[in-house]
Amino acid sequence: MAAIDIFNEGLLMAPVTAIPMPLARHGLKFDDISLWEIQEAFSAQVACHIGALEDKKYVQEKAGIEHTFGNFPRDRINPNEGSVALGRATGALILSQAVKELVAMPSASRAMVSICADGGLGTVALLQN
Repeated sequence: MAAIDIFNEGLLMAPVTAIPMPLARHGLKFDDISLWEIQEAFSAQVACHIGALEDKKYVQEKAGIEHTFGNFPRDRINPNEGSVALGRATGALILSQAVKELVAMPSASRAMVSICADGGLGTVALLQN
């Protein structure tokens, strides 16, 4: 989990601070994640998250972690069109969707679920089947 000051750090950007933490903890790169479920309040939000996650300086400043994650795999994001298409899906729906997708993947596949709350909170879960 991570929290940010929405008045100075940007609305809905806390997941970008949270995502590098489990990756660094487990020595993973973006490509090690087979599925990315990024909850979107607005479609442009996902584009902002990707841009920030690829920005080494931003990740270092916000998460306090050296960026060694590589390029973000855009082809693995929200395979079911994301939460806007699902009707402003809740975190529970995003998480259950990721579990459903992950079960159908080869053994040892990983998924990252990213959820925003209240504009300044971000919760992520790293899953593995």
